[in-house]
Amino acid sequence: MDKEQQILRYIRENPFISQQELADKMGISRSAVAGYIAQLTKRGEIKGRAYVLRDEGRIVCIGGANLDRKARGKQKVRLHSSNPVTITESCGGVARNIAENLGRLGSSVTLISCVGEDKEGEWILQETKRHGVDVSQVWRLPARRTGTYTALLDIDGEMVVSLANMDIYDALTPEMFADKWSHIAAARAVFLDTNLPAECLAYIIERCRTENIPLFVDPVSSAKAKKLPERLDGVDAILPNREEAELLAGMPIASVEECAEACRRIRERGVKRVVVTMGEQGVYYQSAEQAEHLAPYPTDVVDVTGAGDAFASGLLYGIVNGESFGQACRLGLAASALTLQTEQSVSPLLQPEQLAQTVRQYEKER
Repeated sequence: MDKEQQILRYIRENPFISQQELADKMGISRSAVAGYIAQLTKRGEIKGRAYVLRDEGRIVCIGGANLDRKARGKQKVRLHSSNPVTITESCGGVARNIAENLGRLGSSVTLISCVGEDKEGEWILQETKRHGVDVSQVWRLPARRTGTYTALLDIDGEMVVSLANMDIYDALTPEMFADKWSHIAAARAVFLDTNLPAECLAYIIERCRTENIPLFVDPVSSAKAKKLPERLDGVDAILPNREEAELLAGMPIASVEECAEACRRIRERGVKRVVVTMGEQGVYYQSAEQAEHLAPYPTDVVDVTGAGDAFASGLLYGIVNGESFGQACRLGLAASALTLQTEQSVSPLLQPEQLAQTVRQYEKER
């Protein structure tokens, strides 16, 4: 057993063991122990002064945490006119939604984001924590307002237009993420959305590449996808919708064949896997080794908001639980189908047993 593995074994037995005690047990100097611990900490195997070890099942979600407002038309929405609507408020943000979904699925998950020191920010933190998410790494920025996202939905639940006030994320810097890197490096997988400034996205992608940390990226929107660096080496999988994939690939997508070519072009930028969500046409995923088109699971659509976030959550849940990439995509489709059945961005139906049952049911019917 090499020295680093010996140190990890002793720390598992006693997380509060001193460096001198480690040195005495191993027959080496205390300074040598300190050197090994510094390397283990840098790689994320150890985090914190109490030698907290890497949590092999933990997922870190980095990105948006907002207040979502939905205005749903009571009749067919007419542009350039006054429309009667019903307004609801809920916690939102892509990274936050995915973190809550994963928390509901029983995963160990940490959210890294920022909110203002206002009542909206406090509500978001309390609600997110209530569903099993570690929110201790969320910054509270006193001079900023918590981000808001407002969606106008038609009577059938389809989005007409959305409005986002995300100025708070402009305050984030690569140095702030460097300070939290021990928490990021200790994760089994990292999820990143593009609400962050471009320099923060580039920093996280490059550092995950150099430290071999599995990284999953959601472009969020066509406008925000432009913030991604040209080279995506270090990204294990990117999860665009059709419109975002068109921007990333620089070509239109009107068929599954064109989607396959778009995925090939995106992979040329360095990303290992591309998963394109295509609404009623399901999802298409591609890597150097495999490609597959999966039809969506049939369901009664109440509200489309949050379906893409649910897909990403199911995918990540499958990955950290050792499923193949194809099976993880099927779990994503199941999570999406369950979310489409509710008006909430994060479905209360999202439970591990329900997810597995949905996959079994629909795969059996095919």
